[in-house]
Formats: sequence, structure tokens, C-alpha cells
Amino acid sequence: MKQISLQKIVESELCTGCGACVNDPELKMQWNKNGFLIPDWSNNPEKFEKQIHLCPFNPDDTVNNEDQLAEEFFKETKEKDLQIGKFQQVYAGYSNDYRNTSSSGGIATFVFEKLLKDKIVDHLFIVKEVEGSYQYQWFEDWKLIKETSKTRYIPVTLAQLFKEINQKEGKVAVSGVACFIKAIRLKQHYHPELKEKIPFLIGIICGGLKSQFFTDYLSQKSGIKGDYHQQQYRIKDRNSSASDYSFGAYDSKNEFHQMKMKTVGDMWGTGLFKSKACDFCDDVTTELADISLGDAWISPYSKDGLGNSVIITRTLLADEIIRNGIASQELSCQAISLDLLKKSQAGSFKHRQLGMKYRLKQLRKEEGIVLNKRIRFLQTIPFEYKIVQKERMRLRKASLALWEKTKNAEKFEQEIKPLKKILSDKTRFYHRMQKLRRILNLKTI
Repeated sequence: MKQISLQKIVESELCTGCGACVNDPELKMQWNKNGFLIPDWSNNPEKFEKQIHLCPFNPDDTVNNEDQLAEEFFKETKEKDLQIGKFQQVYAGYSNDYRNTSSSGGIATFVFEKLLKDKIVDHLFIVKEVEGSYQYQWFEDWKLIKETSKTRYIPVTLAQLFKEINQKEGKVAVSGVACFIKAIRLKQHYHPELKEKIPFLIGIICGGLKSQFFTDYLSQKSGIKGDYHQQQYRIKDRNSSASDYSFGAYDSKNEFHQMKMKTVGDMWGTGLFKSKACDFCDDVTTELADISLGDAWISPYSKDGLGNSVIITRTLLADEIIRNGIASQELSCQAISLDLLKKSQAGSFKHRQLGMKYRLKQLRKEEGIVLNKRIRFLQTIPFEYKIVQKERMRLRKASLALWEKTKNAEKFEQEIKPLKKILSDKTRFYHRMQKLRRILNLKTI
């Protein structure tokens, strides 16, 4: 099959905006019509195309999948699981110092502090507030580390990292979601000197990247008419459960508006405002990071409104940081089983790994692109789950088109409601069929 261009990848919406391809002053990032950051190659398309080997969704790269890169970067790591990758240990718990000011258990902030305070790195390249919104920034002062707390469901890009990293003295740690971490590993693979320059990566377990439209919609639903800033996506309720959190933001008069996220329904299982590329990522637990962190959506942790994290250490250094934190009582964490960890991300494993083969087939029909994904995830699913996959893809696409057309929460909800009902009906049918299969002792998923 004809080699796919990097331009074709972007135009087919398989770009998550990591920015690894935009590492030259002539190239930059821009917003597209769907509210995502994508590369602008207009100044030098030839130079842009030469960066295709750094793209985490490069369909022609049959050598550097997550398994192969893990073997290169985690040579010391012996344990391996077919769903979560290589690992040292898995834990659940929280940081005693940073839990209250963080979205979940505060483990990322704790790790950031240790990396700087113990001189493991000299700089962090992480997402923090900039002029009322959020983007990747350099950070060096561990005493101000609380400024970096909180989850941000807004498009960001690593583009400045490789434009500026050579100007930074010392070592750098970077945090990111799976595709961003893979892009960094690809950069290190082709430029081995960056392995020493970037000795530690913090992975954020991601349920799917959201468009800027997601925040626009939530701000309107919270009661804001017009501009907003300093939005907070995970305001905890200590008297409720971990999933019962709120969204809030300031309006142009600096008045704060807040609402419970449960009032807008399921924004994750439906795929509303999600990047298309996320449907073609089979890395659920950020397999290429030194440490992977996510929400502990499992009992008993999920019952705690202040939040807990699941933790996967993949290197000896990462595991040492966590074990030392437990020993010093800075962390309230304990080792958990692999089964319990997997339950915390069960929906994501099912959708992204079990449904991959079906979605790849649809992508080939629509775009003529054949993505090389790991064979073990290319499973045939029953017809009732194919129906669910089809409706999720349709709803995801429609949500972006409808918001771009309406830019009004009330009108958007009116037009998206019939599609949401179809998905709900098809999902109920899927569950009934699965129940029947269990009764008949047939295979279920």
C-alpha cells in the first residue's frame, strides 16, 4: 500500500497535537475547526513531512510500537502484562501533602516535588496555568509545586519542548498522556542523547483527549455567558464519592460558577468531544512512562470523595520514589493486585483494546489508512458490540460538528439528544445479549 503522508494523518484526524513534528522555527501549531491543536506545515511542507517518524500514529512504523519501545527503555524491568505493559509494582493511594489540592490522589505533584528536590532533574515540562488557561510550561521551583496540581481537560502541545530543550542546562522530566509519552520515546529512540537529557517521564492514564469545545460547553452549562477563565475540571466533594465531582470557572466579571458533572451525563463513555485519534490508541495505561498515574475507580477507593490514585511503576527509580514515600509516611499507599488495577480502567480496556479491530476496519474504509496496531488486541467482537462501537464513533463525530454549528449548550443538547438515545438503546441491547450468552455458556466480553 502507498506510504501515508504526515499531512494525510493530520487531515484524517489521527493527530492528537503532541507537536513532536513541530520542532523547527518554521513550523508551528494551530487550532482546527474541531477545537484541537494540530500542526501548521504551510511554511515548509517538506521539512514537516520529514518528521513523520516521530508521529505516535505513523501507520508505516512497524518497528516502534509500545512493546518494542518498552524493551528499549525498560531493560531492567522484568514483570510484564499483556494489557498494561512492563512494570515493577502497582499501588493505590494518595499523597498526604498534596491530595487536598489535586484532582485525584496528588501522586503526580508528589513525584514532581521529589524529582526537583532530590536533584534527579533540574526542570519539569508540565501543564500549568498561563493567563487564565493552561499549557505546557517550564517549572523549576519545588517550593511552588502546588501550582502544578489539578487535571486539565483541554488541548495542549509539547511543541515547545524540543524547540527549547537544548537551551536548558541539566536534565528534564516531562508529564503527558500516552501518545505524548510515545512521541518523546520516539524522539529519544532516533536521538539517543535525549535519553540522558530526559531521564524521567510521568504518564497520565487518559480516558480520551477532549476538544476545546468540551470546556466551552461546560462553561455554558455552569451558567457562564461569554468568556471564561481559570476553569477547574475536578472540584472534589469530600462528603461524596470520587466520581461526584464538579466543574467550575470564572466569568468575565471574575464571578465563579460551579456545577456537578453528573448533571451533564456521561461525557466519557459516550465519547462526546473526544479526539478521533484516541479511538486508535491501544495504550490504556501509558506504557512507556517511568511511572503511570490514574484515578482509582475501584472500591473501596472510589467511595472516598477526596480521591485516590492508581500507580504503576515501570523503572527501579520510579518504584524507589514511591516506596520511599510510603516509608516516610508522605504517601498513604499500598500495593494492589493486577486484577484490581485493571478493574479501575475496565471500560477503557474494553473499548480501546477489544474494539480496536472493528474501528481499524472502519478507518480503512473511510480513509484508506491501515494502522499497524499490536496483533493481540485485534480481536473479533460479537455483532452486538460492533453496533455499540459504530454508534460511539458516530456520536463522537456528531458532537464536534454540532457544537461547531451551534456553539450553544441548549441547542447542542437538543440536536445531540436523539443520537445519545440511539447509543443508549444499542448499549442496553448489547448488555441483554451478553446476559443471554452467559445463560447459554457462550463467550462474553
